[in-house]
Order: sequence, then C-alpha cells, then structure tokens
Amino acid sequence: MSEVVQAYVDALQAKAQGQIRGTAKLVIAGEGSVMLDESGARAGDADADVVLIASDAIFRDILSGDQNPVMAYMSGKLKVEGNAQRALKVSSILTG
Repeated sequence: MSEVVQAYVDALQAKAQGQIRGTAKLVIAGEGSVMLDESGARAGDADADVVLIASDAIFRDILSGDQNPVMAYMSGKLKVEGNAQRALKVSSILTG
C-alpha cells in the first residue's frame, strides 16, 4: 500500500465509521484506492455502490476544504460512477 493511500485511510477512518450505508471507493489516480463503509476506511479495490475518481491533489483540496466537491465534479476534476446521492454523502464525509 502506498503512503498516499495509507494517509487517506488514516484521515478518513474516524470520519467514515458509522456514516456510510453500502460502500464507496475513492480512486486516487496513480496511487491506488480507498474503500469506505460503515466500519470505516481501508485500502482496497473492490466493487462499490459509488466510485469517486480524482487526483491526489484534488482529494487533498476537498479534504482541506479548499475545493468544493460539487464544483470539482462540475469542472471535471472529480469523476463519479454510480449512485449520485451516495456520492453527495461521501462528499459530506470528506469535507466534514
């Protein structure tokens, strides 16, 4: 597991725990992916109800509050595959 993926797991474990129904996957371009579910965050690449795809820089900006996830999606910096409602829920966890 890359250091980048591990940093996301560490940052999102407490935020995601008990907050997500189903599964979400963050695909960090060129680094790997993080699975989020009600048990928290872990490195992995399994099927998910919603997949968010972006660069490390964009995800870092979303986590820090410097990038609005909806605006990142609208501008093409963040791609979403799957359930849009779940994507919004994941975005609120990332920015929370």
